[in-house]
This record gives sequence, structure tokens and C-alpha cells, in this order.
Amino acid sequence: MVTYSNLIDTALAQLGIEELNPMQQASLQAIVEKQKDMILLSPTGSGKTLAYLLPLLQLLDVANDQVQALVMAPSRELALQITTVFNQMNTPFKAMACYGGHPTSEEHRSLQYNKPQLVVGTPGRILDHIEKGNIDPSTITTLIIDEFDKSLEYGFQEEMEDIISQLHSLTRRILLSATDAEQIPRFTGMNETVRLDYLDKSKTDNRLDLRVVNSPDKDKLDTLYKLLCALGSDSTIVFVNYRESVDRVSQYLTSVKLENGAFHGGMEQQDRERALYKFRNGSCHVLVSTDLASRGLDIPEIKNIVHYHLPVNQEAFTHRNGRTARWDAEGTSYIILNDVEHLPEYITQSVETYELPENVPVPPKPIWATLYIGKGKKDKLNKTDIVGFLCKKGGLNNKDIGLIDVKDHYSFVAVSRKKLNQTLNQIEGEKIKSLKTIIEEAK
Repeated sequence: MVTYSNLIDTALAQLGIEELNPMQQASLQAIVEKQKDMILLSPTGSGKTLAYLLPLLQLLDVANDQVQALVMAPSRELALQITTVFNQMNTPFKAMACYGGHPTSEEHRSLQYNKPQLVVGTPGRILDHIEKGNIDPSTITTLIIDEFDKSLEYGFQEEMEDIISQLHSLTRRILLSATDAEQIPRFTGMNETVRLDYLDKSKTDNRLDLRVVNSPDKDKLDTLYKLLCALGSDSTIVFVNYRESVDRVSQYLTSVKLENGAFHGGMEQQDRERALYKFRNGSCHVLVSTDLASRGLDIPEIKNIVHYHLPVNQEAFTHRNGRTARWDAEGTSYIILNDVEHLPEYITQSVETYELPENVPVPPKPIWATLYIGKGKKDKLNKTDIVGFLCKKGGLNNKDIGLIDVKDHYSFVAVSRKKLNQTLNQIEGEKIKSLKTIIEEAK
């Protein structure tokens, strides 16, 4: 007989985690033992996903193939990330992600035939499935809203309110946020509540080095370029305030031969995933993004944050900086100012001015490159198949292969840049797992 304790042990082993942090332990105890609604406040990157997925295993019934738990998230990336973590735990339960950007019919089939007990999705797509009868709200007993504050900020209140009004069988509500709020909206229906607050700005502030970079021109592109050259191969996110600015800055950096990726909400889902994957696997050290990348993304070991545009408010500033200096790590946040801009009043600490070196070469290309493979999970392709194919047909060994990400209909794999052209030549025209498909460098 599989017990809850066995499930926890298996999940942690599958994720390679030896012990939970204090916040995760407190969440586990609050959800399982106190059996109350819960509000968890904790910084971005602190492990909130695991803090509710582990106790969720106690709340699900493996003999029931109906949707029993619903996790709402403000972005597709976060929904996919949560689902990936849950599936990696290798439990008897099934989970699936529902989000915009691809046909609802595909998700409808999975809901009908795969029978997930956990659905993770964006509010708009979840509501669409409920209205079409693809999800029965009466079977859902646990509701989790991750990045609740961001969901409100993105304007999802109406959809969330509509969804929650139809969840008549709820016995547990869990809200997670990286910022505190004076009042939780009544539509959430929170009852007797346990509140766990792990927001401690002082620890992050001590590990975060804040610097100003002065731009002699109103247009900061040249200053940004010189700064990124000075930062070398360190992983860096450049934050701007508008989608158009992401495209402009990214195109400029590409024109001066500086490897970078672009990320904003107006991009196609596959393009966003490609940019994130290349940044995450080390085949691109610079990501240019709107504030969409400031929350809910699993991108470890980010060394630098660059505020190309001043953030719209203090909260945005905090969340941008929260991408670095996570837990015991240290990081640096650079604010680029032209001669008509000044530091916001909410920055009260003393800030050092960073003097740009006179001559700095363009950083070398990353040691990794990313391959795109036009087949994925729906084609029965897995990581083992990819490694075997690249070693046997592409002449690579295990050290030449980095992170692999298998999506439903395509896959990304990091390979040694030195062997990229050789590998592409050797696998040209070859089939992977008897499948003919496109295999090319991900641009």
C-alpha cells in the first residue's frame, strides 16, 4: 500500500531534494495537519511550488479519476513549470496544463481520455473549459492560486471570480503571493485561514549589490552594450517597460553581434519557450524582457539584473531584483540612467556608480548551442531517445549534451557549440526513433 509518507519520499528523491526548507516544512504542516485555508507569502524563487504540491498529494484520491484540484497561474510559463515539477515527482496522479496559445481541442482530448486529477492553468483557459463542459467544477475540492497578486495585476479578477463561484465542493483554498496585500478580495471565499509570512527583504538586500550606470545619451543602447560586454558571460536579464522596447533592444544587440534572447507577452508561445530555454541552458547569457520575466519563472543562477528602463513602481523594482540574489546567492542590480533621469524616491540606500571600462571586447559565444527537434512527447519521444540518437548518429558523448526539454510536439537540447556543425552534418537526413523530422539550430 502506497502511503502519503512514501509519496513524499519518492517525490523528493525524483526531484533530487534531500530536505525541505523551513517555509516548505511550515506549509506542509499547515495544509496537512491544520486542515485550514492558507495564505503563503514568500519571495520569488523560494520554492513555493513544492510547498503546495507536496501536501496536495495528501488531498488527492488516486481511485478518483475526476479533476480534484485546480491550480490557477497568471502565465503559461508558470502553468507549464508547475505541471512539469508535479510530473517529475513520479506519483500515481496525473496532471495537465491548460493555457492559451494553442488549440483547446487538444486539451479537451487530454481531459477526456487521460483523466488528470490535477489541472494547472491560466484563468481564461480554465474558464473556457468549464463553460464548454470539459472540466466539471463540482468535482474540484482543492483550489490553489499561485502568484495571486500577479493574477490580479494582470486583470484576471473577473475570470477568477467566475471560476470560484462555480466551485461548490471546495474544502481547501490556498493562495500564494510574493507580496503582501492589505486585504484579500472577498470573491476568494477564504474562511478560517492560516497565514505564513516569509517575506524578509533584509536578507535579499544584504546580498544584492545595487549600482547606477550613467548614460551620456538619452538613448541608452550604446551604454547597455558596453555594460553587457563588461559583464561578460554572466547570466543577465535586461528589463524594459514595453514589448516594442524588447524587440528594439534585442535587435540592436543582435546587430552588434551580442548573443541575446527576447521575451514578452506578445510573442508566440513557441518563441517564448525557445528564448527561455536557451537562456536557462546557457546557450544565451542575455535575456531582454518586460516585467513578465520578473515573476514565476524557474531560471536559476541569474547573476545580474539590468534596469534599462526605470521600473513603474517599487513593487516592480523588488520583483525584478528578486530574479537574482536568491536564497544564499549574491547578485548585482544595475540601473541605467540618462542625464534627465533620477533614482526613484523608494531607493533610500546609498548606490555606488559603476564606471564602464573604456574598451571591452564582445563576450565570446556561449559554450552551448541549442538544437530544435520537431518531435516531442506526443510522438513518444523522450530524453533517452534524444541522447541515444545524438551519441549514435551525431558523434556526441554525454559531456557534449546539456539540458534537454521535451515538449508535446517538439524538443530542445543543448549541445556543445564546438561540435554543433559536425553534429548537424552527421544527422542530416537521419530519423530519430524511426521518425523523419526537422533538426536544426534553434535561432
